[in-house]
Amino acid sequence: MPESIAIQPSPKPIRASIRPPGSKSITNRALVCAALAGGRSVLVGALDSEDTRVMIAGLRSLGIDIEVSDEGKTLSIDGCGGRPPAASAEIFVENSGTTIRFLTALVALGHGEFTLDGIPRMRERPIGDLVNALRQLEVDIACLGESYCPPVLVKAQGLRGGTVQIHGGISSQYLSGLMMAAPCAANEINIRVDGTLVSVPYVAMTAAVMRSFGVSIDAPADYSRLSVPRQHYVATDYDIEPDASAASYFWAAAAVTGGEVTVEGLSRQSLQGDVGFVECLRQMGCDVTYSENSITVVGKPLRAIDIDMNAISDTVQTLAPVALFADGTTRIRNVGHIRHKETDRIAAVAIEMRKLGASVVESQDGLEITPGEWPSGDTAIDTYNDHRMAMSFAVAGLARPGVVINEPGCTVKTYPHFFDDLRRLVE
Repeated sequence: MPESIAIQPSPKPIRASIRPPGSKSITNRALVCAALAGGRSVLVGALDSEDTRVMIAGLRSLGIDIEVSDEGKTLSIDGCGGRPPAASAEIFVENSGTTIRFLTALVALGHGEFTLDGIPRMRERPIGDLVNALRQLEVDIACLGESYCPPVLVKAQGLRGGTVQIHGGISSQYLSGLMMAAPCAANEINIRVDGTLVSVPYVAMTAAVMRSFGVSIDAPADYSRLSVPRQHYVATDYDIEPDASAASYFWAAAAVTGGEVTVEGLSRQSLQGDVGFVECLRQMGCDVTYSENSITVVGKPLRAIDIDMNAISDTVQTLAPVALFADGTTRIRNVGHIRHKETDRIAAVAIEMRKLGASVVESQDGLEITPGEWPSGDTAIDTYNDHRMAMSFAVAGLARPGVVINEPGCTVKTYPHFFDDLRRLVE
């Protein structure tokens, strides 16, 4: 990719239908469940991206055989039956939070010494809550970085089971990683979540994927406590639905251009909570239509909203540029945990929105965005090596001229062909 991409405004309201690539979140969860199963599983519709490639590489380093075909969309996994074969591994995860958190729990099932590390930003992303939870289960584990950040060293002797408390306020991925490893422990694991769990729909997604591989958990709807008995994952053929977070950019494109965009392969019954982003757009004035296998958004005059986005926090960056075209001040609340993502997403959004003329009030857990005068000439948007910054701010450039996305190659993390698909949307 070039060092920057100038987004060309759509000359008319966008009217299109699109199917985004497979869900990253589901792909990586299904990879873990398939790796722990006995026998061969086949994943169809998988996402081929940096995050899924580092997960595949990590599992392979643990002795899991994975065949990749159909341009990365089909994955055949020979599972290990609950115990990783390798006696040691050094796993490099780039900046993939799902990979380091899921595999840190998974390697505790093995017998040997395992190190997990990533790029400099990953060494700033906390993992202490998961480390402390595994220590309660008598895992010999240590953070080698500062402030309970990676690298992580695990000297594994299998996972015994027992009772554990885990903090839920920074990332639901800690709990998801522990959940997926738990059925393969020697004994039942009982988990209590300390505090309010963020991003509950992602934990529900984890439980749903586990069920598809023959494993069940006992938990209330808020996942404040869980019981996971010893069980065996069952190899299965599994279809992966399109990525709802990726779909949000195209629904937002309909909103800001006054157009109509249908995303195929998703429905109200999707495993992914981020389909709820369309309800944000409905509150802002858009029309939303659900069908059995698609969701359509029709752009209408936009009004500001006050909304808690804790459950769909990966779409905060998508909503922010939409707020540039809404009447009034949009308030986004209860998303303080996104400061610990690929970048401090609250701070980064505030900085870049101001470049586009908005008045932005940044709080510890959210943003207030009031549209202002659009700048004349080109405006370079910095992306902070965060794929969602690049894709979200590109949406604004569909409705007004002058938006230039710096370092667009960061989209390789979850959506390598995003800018190609965006270009086709306006042709």
